[in-house]
Amino acid sequence: MNEVLLRSLTPSVLGILVRRGADFAAAEDAVQDALVEAVRVWPDDPPRDAKGWLVTVAWRRFLDATRADTARRRREDLVDEEPVPGPAPTVDDTLQLYFLCAHPSLTPSSAVALTLRAVGGLTTRQIAQAYLVPESTMAQRISRAKRTVSAVRFDQPGDVATVLRVLYLVFNEGYSGDVDLAAEAIRLTRRLAAAIDHPEVAGLLALMLLHHARRTARTAPDGSLVSLAEQDRGQWDTRTIAEGVGILQTALARDRLGEFQAQAAVAALHADAPTAGETDWVQIVEWYDELVRLTDSPVVRLNRAVAVGEADGPRAGLAALAELDDTLPRHTAVAAYLHERDGDLTTAARFYAEAAQKAPNLAERDHLTRRAARLNACRGR
Repeated sequence: MNEVLLRSLTPSVLGILVRRGADFAAAEDAVQDALVEAVRVWPDDPPRDAKGWLVTVAWRRFLDATRADTARRRREDLVDEEPVPGPAPTVDDTLQLYFLCAHPSLTPSSAVALTLRAVGGLTTRQIAQAYLVPESTMAQRISRAKRTVSAVRFDQPGDVATVLRVLYLVFNEGYSGDVDLAAEAIRLTRRLAAAIDHPEVAGLLALMLLHHARRTARTAPDGSLVSLAEQDRGQWDTRTIAEGVGILQTALARDRLGEFQAQAAVAALHADAPTAGETDWVQIVEWYDELVRLTDSPVVRLNRAVAVGEADGPRAGLAALAELDDTLPRHTAVAAYLHERDGDLTTAARFYAEAAQKAPNLAERDHLTRRAARLNACRGR
Protein backbone atom coordinates (compact mmCIF):
# COMPACT_ATOMS: atom_id res chain seq x y z
CA MET A 1 0.00 0.00 0.00
CA ASN A 2 1.51 3.30 -1.16
CA GLU A 3 0.54 5.76 1.58
CA VAL A 4 2.47 8.58 -0.13
CA LEU A 5 0.35 8.09 -3.28
CA LEU A 6 -2.87 8.17 -1.26
CA ARG A 7 -1.77 11.34 0.52
CA SER A 8 -0.83 13.05 -2.74
CA LEU A 9 -4.19 12.23 -4.37
CA THR A 10 -6.35 13.33 -1.44
CA PRO A 11 -6.47 17.12 -2.19
CA SER A 12 -7.39 16.58 -5.83
CA VAL A 13 -10.14 14.07 -5.04
CA LEU A 14 -11.49 16.36 -2.33
CA GLY A 15 -11.49 19.27 -4.77
CA ILE A 16 -13.47 17.29 -7.36
CA LEU A 17 -16.17 16.43 -4.83
CA VAL A 18 -16.44 20.07 -3.65
CA ARG A 19 -16.77 21.31 -7.24
CA ARG A 20 -19.52 18.74 -7.84
CA GLY A 21 -21.58 20.26 -5.05
CA ALA A 22 -20.58 18.37 -1.93
CA ASP A 23 -20.20 20.52 1.16
CA PHE A 24 -16.68 20.44 2.54
CA ALA A 25 -17.25 18.39 5.70
CA ALA A 26 -19.28 15.72 3.88
CA ALA A 27 -16.72 15.59 1.07
CA GLU A 28 -13.88 15.13 3.54
CA ASP A 29 -15.73 12.30 5.29
CA ALA A 30 -16.40 10.61 1.95
CA VAL A 31 -12.76 10.89 0.87
CA GLN A 32 -11.60 9.46 4.21
CA ASP A 33 -13.98 6.52 3.73
CA ALA A 34 -12.57 5.96 0.24
CA LEU A 35 -9.01 5.98 1.61
CA VAL A 36 -9.95 3.34 4.18
CA GLU A 37 -11.50 1.23 1.43
CA ALA A 38 -8.34 1.64 -0.67
CA VAL A 39 -6.19 0.39 2.17
CA ARG A 40 -8.42 -2.67 2.38
CA VAL A 41 -8.81 -3.43 -1.34
CA TRP A 42 -5.72 -2.23 -3.20
CA PRO A 43 -3.12 -4.71 -1.86
CA ASP A 44 -5.03 -7.59 -3.52
CA ASP A 45 -6.70 -5.71 -6.38
CA PRO A 46 -4.79 -2.50 -7.32
CA PRO A 47 -6.73 -0.20 -9.69
CA ARG A 48 -5.43 0.89 -13.07
CA ASP A 49 -6.35 4.49 -12.33
CA ALA A 50 -5.90 5.22 -8.62
CA LYS A 51 -7.34 8.73 -8.75
CA GLY A 52 -10.39 7.70 -10.79
CA TRP A 53 -11.05 4.84 -8.38
CA LEU A 54 -10.89 7.17 -5.36
CA VAL A 55 -13.19 9.74 -7.02
CA THR A 56 -15.78 7.08 -7.86
CA VAL A 57 -15.76 5.45 -4.43
CA ALA A 58 -15.73 8.77 -2.55
CA TRP A 59 -18.60 10.15 -4.62
CA ARG A 60 -20.65 7.01 -3.98
CA ARG A 61 -19.96 7.28 -0.26
CA PHE A 62 -21.07 10.91 -0.40
CA LEU A 63 -24.25 9.92 -2.19
CA ASP A 64 -24.96 7.19 0.34
CA ALA A 65 -24.67 9.71 3.18
CA THR A 66 -26.78 12.26 1.32
CA ARG A 67 -29.59 9.78 0.63
CA ALA A 68 -30.17 9.39 4.35
CA ASP A 69 -30.98 13.10 4.80
CA THR A 70 -32.44 14.43 1.53
CA ALA A 71 -35.65 14.10 -0.43
CA ARG A 72 -36.09 11.45 -3.14
CA ARG A 73 -35.98 13.93 -6.04
CA ARG A 74 -32.70 15.45 -4.86
CA ARG A 75 -31.24 12.01 -4.33
CA GLU A 76 -32.08 11.00 -7.91
CA ASP A 77 -30.53 14.22 -9.28
CA LEU A 78 -27.27 13.52 -7.46
CA VAL A 79 -27.18 9.94 -8.72
CA ASP A 80 -27.46 11.24 -12.30
CA GLU A 81 -24.35 13.35 -11.67
CA GLU A 82 -22.21 10.40 -10.59
CA PRO A 83 -18.96 10.47 -12.58
CA VAL A 84 -18.34 7.66 -15.04
CA PRO A 85 -15.60 5.30 -13.78
CA GLY A 86 -12.31 5.89 -15.57
CA PRO A 87 -9.46 8.41 -15.69
CA ALA A 88 -10.23 11.55 -13.69
CA PRO A 89 -9.19 15.05 -14.83
CA THR A 90 -5.55 15.77 -14.06
CA VAL A 91 -6.18 19.05 -12.23
CA ASP A 92 -4.14 20.03 -9.18
CA ASP A 93 -6.66 21.47 -6.74
CA THR A 94 -4.34 21.60 -3.74
CA LEU A 95 -3.50 25.32 -3.70
CA GLN A 96 -7.11 26.26 -4.44
CA LEU A 97 -8.24 24.12 -1.52
CA TYR A 98 -5.76 25.86 0.76
CA PHE A 99 -7.44 29.16 -0.08
CA LEU A 100 -10.93 27.74 0.24
CA CYS A 101 -10.19 26.35 3.70
CA ALA A 102 -8.95 29.80 4.74
CA HIS A 103 -12.60 30.95 4.55
CA PRO A 104 -13.51 34.39 5.98
CA SER A 105 -16.10 32.74 8.24
CA LEU A 106 -13.29 31.04 10.17
CA THR A 107 -10.74 32.55 12.50
CA PRO A 108 -7.18 32.29 11.13
CA SER A 109 -6.20 29.66 13.70
CA SER A 110 -9.25 27.51 12.90
CA ALA A 111 -8.68 27.87 9.16
CA VAL A 112 -5.08 26.74 9.52
CA ALA A 113 -6.06 23.78 11.68
CA LEU A 114 -8.80 22.67 9.27
CA THR A 115 -6.53 22.92 6.25
CA LEU A 116 -3.70 21.02 7.90
CA ARG A 117 -6.10 18.22 8.82
CA ALA A 118 -8.20 18.06 5.65
CA VAL A 119 -5.69 18.94 2.93
CA GLY A 120 -2.25 18.72 4.51
CA GLY A 121 -2.79 15.23 5.88
CA LEU A 122 -1.48 15.99 9.38
CA THR A 123 -2.94 14.27 12.42
CA THR A 124 -4.77 16.17 15.14
CA ARG A 125 -1.88 15.39 17.48
CA GLN A 126 0.68 16.94 15.11
CA ILE A 127 -1.42 20.07 14.66
CA ALA A 128 -1.90 20.40 18.42
CA GLN A 129 1.87 20.19 18.93
CA ALA A 130 2.43 22.94 16.35
CA TYR A 131 -0.04 25.19 18.19
CA LEU A 132 1.20 24.27 21.68
CA VAL A 133 -2.30 23.21 22.82
CA PRO A 134 -3.74 19.90 24.11
CA GLU A 135 -4.88 17.42 21.45
CA SER A 136 -8.47 17.50 22.80
CA THR A 137 -8.58 21.28 22.38
CA MET A 138 -7.41 21.03 18.79
CA ALA A 139 -9.91 18.26 18.01
CA GLN A 140 -12.74 20.52 19.20
CA ARG A 141 -11.39 23.43 17.15
CA ILE A 142 -11.27 21.34 13.99
CA SER A 143 -14.78 19.97 14.59
CA ARG A 144 -16.17 23.49 15.02
CA ALA A 145 -14.42 24.61 11.82
CA LYS A 146 -15.96 21.72 9.88
CA ARG A 147 -19.42 22.62 11.15
CA THR A 148 -18.91 26.25 10.21
CA VAL A 149 -17.78 25.66 6.63
CA SER A 150 -20.50 23.05 6.09
CA ALA A 151 -23.05 25.86 6.25
CA VAL A 152 -21.35 28.24 3.78
CA ARG A 153 -20.46 28.23 0.10
CA PHE A 154 -16.84 28.49 -0.96
CA ASP A 155 -17.16 31.67 -3.03
CA GLN A 156 -15.00 33.82 -0.71
CA PRO A 157 -11.50 32.36 -0.47
CA GLY A 158 -9.37 33.32 2.52
CA ASP A 159 -6.42 35.66 2.67
CA VAL A 160 -2.80 35.06 1.76
CA ALA A 161 -1.54 35.32 5.34
CA THR A 162 -3.57 32.31 6.47
CA VAL A 163 -2.50 30.23 3.47
CA LEU A 164 1.14 31.10 4.16
CA ARG A 165 0.75 30.00 7.77
CA VAL A 166 -0.63 26.65 6.60
CA LEU A 167 2.16 26.12 4.09
CA TYR A 168 4.73 27.02 6.74
CA LEU A 169 3.38 24.49 9.23
CA VAL A 170 3.08 21.77 6.57
CA PHE A 171 6.71 22.37 5.59
CA ASN A 172 7.81 22.17 9.21
CA GLU A 173 6.10 18.81 9.65
CA GLY A 174 7.69 17.54 6.45
CA TYR A 175 11.10 18.86 7.45
CA SER A 176 10.86 17.16 10.84
CA GLY A 177 10.64 13.81 9.09
CA ASP A 178 7.32 12.74 10.67
CA VAL A 179 5.41 13.35 7.44
CA ASP A 180 7.29 13.87 4.18
CA LEU A 181 5.50 17.01 3.03
CA ALA A 182 8.40 19.46 2.68
CA ALA A 183 8.80 19.12 -1.09
CA GLU A 184 5.05 19.48 -1.61
CA ALA A 185 4.97 22.65 0.52
CA ILE A 186 7.82 24.11 -1.56
CA ARG A 187 6.03 23.21 -4.79
CA LEU A 188 2.83 24.93 -3.69
CA THR A 189 4.68 27.99 -2.41
CA ARG A 190 6.46 28.27 -5.78
CA ARG A 191 3.07 28.24 -7.48
CA LEU A 192 1.78 30.88 -5.11
CA ALA A 193 4.87 33.05 -5.68
CA ALA A 194 4.35 32.80 -9.43
CA ALA A 195 0.70 33.86 -9.08
CA ILE A 196 1.00 36.59 -6.41
CA ASP A 197 3.51 39.43 -6.15
CA HIS A 198 3.82 39.46 -2.36
CA PRO A 199 7.07 39.91 -0.37
CA GLU A 200 6.00 37.50 2.38
CA VAL A 201 5.24 34.77 -0.17
CA ALA A 202 8.78 35.28 -1.45
CA GLY A 203 10.08 35.31 2.11
CA LEU A 204 8.42 31.98 2.89
CA LEU A 205 9.74 30.41 -0.30
CA ALA A 206 13.26 31.63 0.52
CA LEU A 207 12.96 30.26 4.07
CA MET A 208 11.85 26.85 2.82
CA LEU A 209 14.64 26.64 0.26
CA LEU A 210 17.33 27.65 2.75
CA HIS A 211 16.20 25.02 5.25
CA HIS A 212 15.65 22.35 2.60
CA ALA A 213 19.17 22.90 1.27
CA ARG A 214 20.53 21.54 4.57
CA ARG A 215 18.22 18.56 4.82
CA THR A 216 20.71 15.89 3.73
CA ALA A 217 23.18 16.93 6.41
CA ARG A 218 20.60 16.87 9.22
CA THR A 219 20.82 13.11 9.74
CA ALA A 220 23.69 10.65 10.03
CA PRO A 221 23.77 7.37 8.06
CA ASP A 222 22.20 5.59 11.05
CA GLY A 223 19.27 8.05 11.03
CA SER A 224 20.35 10.00 14.12
CA LEU A 225 20.00 13.80 14.17
CA VAL A 226 23.03 16.00 13.53
CA SER A 227 22.96 19.46 15.11
CA LEU A 228 23.53 22.51 12.92
CA ALA A 229 26.97 23.17 14.41
CA GLU A 230 28.08 19.59 13.68
CA GLN A 231 26.69 19.27 10.16
CA ASP A 232 28.99 18.62 7.19
CA ARG A 233 28.46 21.86 5.27
CA GLY A 234 29.88 20.22 2.18
CA GLN A 235 26.57 18.34 1.97
CA TRP A 236 24.52 21.52 1.81
CA ASP A 237 22.92 22.22 -1.56
CA THR A 238 24.67 25.44 -2.62
CA ARG A 239 22.47 25.93 -5.68
CA THR A 240 19.31 25.89 -3.56
CA ILE A 241 20.96 28.21 -1.02
CA ALA A 242 21.86 30.67 -3.77
CA GLU A 243 18.29 30.59 -5.07
CA GLY A 244 16.88 31.19 -1.60
CA VAL A 245 19.26 34.07 -0.88
CA GLY A 246 18.44 35.69 -4.22
CA ILE A 247 14.69 35.49 -3.61
CA LEU A 248 15.16 36.89 -0.10
CA GLN A 249 17.28 39.82 -1.22
CA THR A 250 14.67 40.81 -3.79
CA ALA A 251 11.92 40.63 -1.15
CA LEU A 252 13.87 42.63 1.46
CA ALA A 253 14.59 45.35 -1.10
CA ARG A 254 10.87 46.15 -1.15
CA ASP A 255 11.09 47.32 2.48
CA ARG A 256 7.91 45.52 3.58
CA LEU A 257 9.40 43.29 6.25
CA GLY A 258 7.37 40.36 7.57
CA GLU A 259 8.10 37.41 9.82
CA PHE A 260 8.93 34.95 7.03
CA GLN A 261 11.46 37.33 5.50
CA ALA A 262 13.06 37.80 8.94
CA GLN A 263 13.20 34.05 9.53
CA ALA A 264 14.73 33.58 6.09
CA ALA A 265 17.37 36.21 6.94
CA VAL A 266 18.39 34.14 9.98
CA ALA A 267 18.59 31.00 7.82
CA ALA A 268 20.65 32.88 5.22
CA LEU A 269 23.18 33.97 7.85
CA HIS A 270 23.61 30.33 8.91
CA ALA A 271 23.99 29.28 5.28
CA ASP A 272 26.54 32.04 4.61
CA ALA A 273 28.92 30.95 7.39
CA PRO A 274 31.75 28.68 6.09
CA THR A 275 31.94 27.09 9.56
CA ALA A 276 29.77 27.12 12.66
CA GLY A 277 32.39 29.22 14.45
CA GLU A 278 32.15 31.94 11.80
CA THR A 279 28.39 32.43 12.18
CA ASP A 280 27.41 36.09 12.61
CA TRP A 281 25.45 35.58 15.84
CA VAL A 282 25.28 39.31 16.61
CA GLN A 283 23.34 39.93 13.42
CA ILE A 284 21.18 36.86 14.06
CA VAL A 285 20.21 38.30 17.47
CA GLU A 286 19.21 41.51 15.69
CA TRP A 287 16.96 39.59 13.33
CA TYR A 288 15.40 37.74 16.27
CA ASP A 289 14.71 41.13 17.86
CA GLU A 290 12.81 42.01 14.68
CA LEU A 291 10.91 38.73 14.88
CA VAL A 292 9.96 39.38 18.50
CA ARG A 293 8.64 42.78 17.45
CA LEU A 294 6.66 41.24 14.58
CA THR A 295 5.26 38.17 16.34
CA ASP A 296 5.90 38.29 20.10
CA SER A 297 6.10 34.50 19.80
CA PRO A 298 7.43 32.50 22.77
CA VAL A 299 9.13 30.12 20.31
CA VAL A 300 10.95 33.07 18.73
CA ARG A 301 12.04 34.25 22.19
CA LEU A 302 13.35 30.74 22.92
CA ASN A 303 15.41 30.73 19.73
CA ARG A 304 16.61 34.23 20.54
CA ALA A 305 17.92 32.98 23.92
CA VAL A 306 20.10 30.47 22.06
CA ALA A 307 21.39 33.19 19.75
CA VAL A 308 22.13 35.50 22.70
CA GLY A 309 24.04 32.65 24.32
CA GLU A 310 26.21 32.38 21.22
CA ALA A 311 26.68 36.11 20.71
CA ASP A 312 27.14 37.27 24.33
CA GLY A 313 28.03 34.08 26.18
CA PRO A 314 26.00 31.24 27.72
CA ARG A 315 25.18 33.11 30.92
CA ALA A 316 23.56 35.89 28.92
CA GLY A 317 21.59 33.20 27.10
CA LEU A 318 20.50 31.65 30.38
CA ALA A 319 19.38 35.07 31.62
CA ALA A 320 17.23 35.49 28.50
CA LEU A 321 15.90 31.96 28.95
CA ALA A 322 14.93 32.67 32.58
CA GLU A 323 12.40 35.22 31.33
CA LEU A 324 10.42 32.50 29.52
CA ASP A 325 7.87 29.95 30.73
CA ASP A 326 9.76 26.75 31.51
CA THR A 327 6.85 24.64 30.23
CA LEU A 328 7.53 25.88 26.69
CA PRO A 329 8.38 22.98 24.36
CA ARG A 330 12.18 22.49 24.03
CA HIS A 331 12.83 24.95 26.88
CA THR A 332 14.60 22.19 28.82
CA ALA A 333 16.73 21.23 25.80
CA VAL A 334 17.85 24.85 25.37
CA ALA A 335 18.68 25.07 29.08
CA ALA A 336 20.76 21.90 28.75
CA TYR A 337 22.69 23.30 25.78
CA LEU A 338 23.41 26.63 27.48
CA HIS A 339 24.55 24.95 30.71
CA GLU A 340 26.82 22.70 28.64
CA ARG A 341 28.31 25.77 26.95
CA ASP A 342 28.82 27.29 30.40
CA GLY A 343 30.76 24.24 31.57
CA ASP A 344 28.14 22.94 34.02
CA LEU A 345 28.09 19.38 32.68
CA THR A 346 26.17 17.90 35.63
CA THR A 347 23.20 20.24 35.19
CA ALA A 348 23.40 19.95 31.41
CA ALA A 349 23.27 16.14 31.50
CA ARG A 350 20.27 16.22 33.83
CA PHE A 351 18.42 18.67 31.60
CA TYR A 352 19.24 16.67 28.44
CA ALA A 353 17.75 13.56 30.09
CA GLU A 354 14.62 15.50 31.10
CA ALA A 355 14.30 16.99 27.62
CA ALA A 356 14.56 13.52 26.07
CA GLN A 357 11.51 12.42 28.03
CA LYS A 358 9.53 15.36 26.61
CA ALA A 359 10.77 15.01 23.01
CA PRO A 360 7.98 15.04 20.39
CA ASN A 361 9.54 12.31 18.23
CA LEU A 362 11.87 9.34 18.50
CA ALA A 363 14.76 10.91 16.56
CA GLU A 364 14.89 13.94 18.84
CA ARG A 365 14.56 11.74 21.92
CA ASP A 366 17.53 9.61 20.83
CA HIS A 367 19.59 12.72 20.04
CA LEU A 368 19.01 14.23 23.49
CA THR A 369 19.60 10.91 25.24
CA ARG A 370 22.95 10.54 23.49
CA ARG A 371 23.99 14.03 24.53
CA ALA A 372 23.13 13.26 28.15
CA ALA A 373 25.07 9.99 27.97
CA ARG A 374 28.08 11.71 26.41
CA LEU A 375 28.22 14.32 29.18
CA ASN A 376 27.80 11.70 31.88
CA ALA A 377 30.69 9.77 30.36
CA CYS A 378 32.86 12.91 30.31
CA ARG A 379 32.12 13.53 33.99
CA GLY A 380 33.10 9.95 34.87
CA ARG A 381 36.59 10.23 33.41
